[in-house]
Amino acid sequence: MLGQKIMKVKMTDFTKILDKAKELESKMKESQEKIKNIQVEGTAGSNSIKVTLNGENEMIKIYLSEEVMKEDKVIIEDLIVAAHNNAKSELMSKTSENFQNPQVDLVLLVLMATLIECKILTK
Repeated sequence: MLGQKIMKVKMTDFTKILDKAKELESKMKESQEKIKNIQVEGTAGSNSIKVTLNGENEMIKIYLSEEVMKEDKVIIEDLIVAAHNNAKSELMSKTSENFQNPQVDLVLLVLMATLIECKILTK
């Protein structure tokens, strides 16, 4: 009888943890949707080349100034790569802001500990 009461308490705690995990999963999905809508711009050559990336790291726009078009092909190629890398860096910075949530890490640790504890108690 005591064992059943302990198990009921543990299952209630476990249910609360699962509910919290589902809530966090929902928040993570919201964050992923926000990230899809992010747009960042990378530049190179004193803004003579601009590359725009979306949150999924797809290049959606590129701008080449008239002045840069007078340069050698190799220089233009290098500047495009530099602008793209600059945009990727900006994107990483913006997306990491959306995923920095210590609460998520804490809940996952508690969930794991509870799963281990429940497994031990049911044996």
